[in-house]
Amino acid sequence: MEILGATLRVCVDDLETAIPFYERLAGGTAQRFERGGVQVAAIGCFLLMSGPPAELELLRKVAATIAVTDVDETHKVLTELGAHVVAGPIASPAGRNLIALHPDGSVYEYVDRRA
Repeated sequence: MEILGATLRVCVDDLETAIPFYERLAGGTAQRFERGGVQVAAIGCFLLMSGPPAELELLRKVAATIAVTDVDETHKVLTELGAHVVAGPIASPAGRNLIALHPDGSVYEYVDRRA
């Protein structure tokens, strides 16, 4: 399993207001998509999310999104290390992903870029 980097997850009340700040901060242009009623903008190392309070409450429990080379391999390694995979692997707009609960109680999303 190779970790390629991490994305910071930021829940915001107003995505349209937040995007210009993060575009300037990260020096990039937002890539937008929607998932499960939540509006998402990926900008550099930031993943901005805005939507219904109940959805955001769940999303806030995930500490970060970690990019990996292969979600299936990551699933195997996490399981061997005692983590509990609570969702996935499934296809998402950003790549295949899974959500894992680490033995210390931390929750992370892992995503690859495979087609």
